[in-house]
Formats: sequence, structure tokens, C-alpha cells
Amino acid sequence: MLLTDLVSILQAAVSPVVLISGVGLLILSMTNRLARVVDRSRQLGGARRGNTGSERTTVEAQLSILVRRARLLRRAIRSSTWCVLMAAVLVIELFLSAFLQFDGTLISALLFVSCLLFLIVALVSFLQDINLSLVALDLELEVSGRSDA
Repeated sequence: MLLTDLVSILQAAVSPVVLISGVGLLILSMTNRLARVVDRSRQLGGARRGNTGSERTTVEAQLSILVRRARLLRRAIRSSTWCVLMAAVLVIELFLSAFLQFDGTLISALLFVSCLLFLIVALVSFLQDINLSLVALDLELEVSGRSDA
């Protein structure tokens, strides 16, 4: 293998490596949001024990939203992780196809498309989590507005 061949392989591997870096930051953001959901769930779980009637109903509605958010975030984190794993396999495949001298174009394309599909699933789930967090905020503000009146 010539040095020019290696440079060519390294250039092809840059995109998946950048994808790994970017998705890693996205995973960090998602895990931080998940931690906030878990913390808030524990907080509301304690509040539910001390409340009765309409206050308890409101707390349970908030908890229901938090459970849905946690599931969405779990799906987003799982899909993001699969995206990173597929990108890592893609980099390995690029090097192996060069060293073993076989045409891995189809495999490379399939791996890259799978990375992007996993990323799409993660981002859609992430957007759904953001929308649900706004629903929870509306519910919280509605309850706060009633107690001030």
C-alpha cells in the first residue's frame, strides 16, 4: 500500500469521525436532559405522596409526561449510540477494505446510510422530548396561574 492510498483512506474516514464527534455532543445533551427528567420525577414523586385531590391529579399528569419524556430520551440516546457505533464500524471497514484490497463501496454506503437513519430517529425523538417538555411547562404555568388567583 502506498502513502497516497493511505491519505485517500484517511480523507474518506474524516466524515464518519466528524459524525462521531458531533453525535457524541448530542448524546451528552440528551443524557443531561434525561438526568433532569429523573431528578424532577423524584421531586414530584415525593410531592405526590403529600398531596390529595386536584393537586395530586396535577402531579400525576406531570409524572406521566416525565415518563413519556424519559422513554423518548432513552430511544434518542440508544439511536445516537447506534449511529456512533455504525460510524466506528464504517471507519474500520474503510481501512480493512484498503488493506485487504476488496471493494467495500456497497458496505460503506450501507453503513453510512444506517448512521444517518439512526441519527434521524434520535433527532425526531429528541424533538418530541422538547415538545413534551413544553407541554409540561404549560401545565405547570396553568397550575401556578390558578393558585395566584
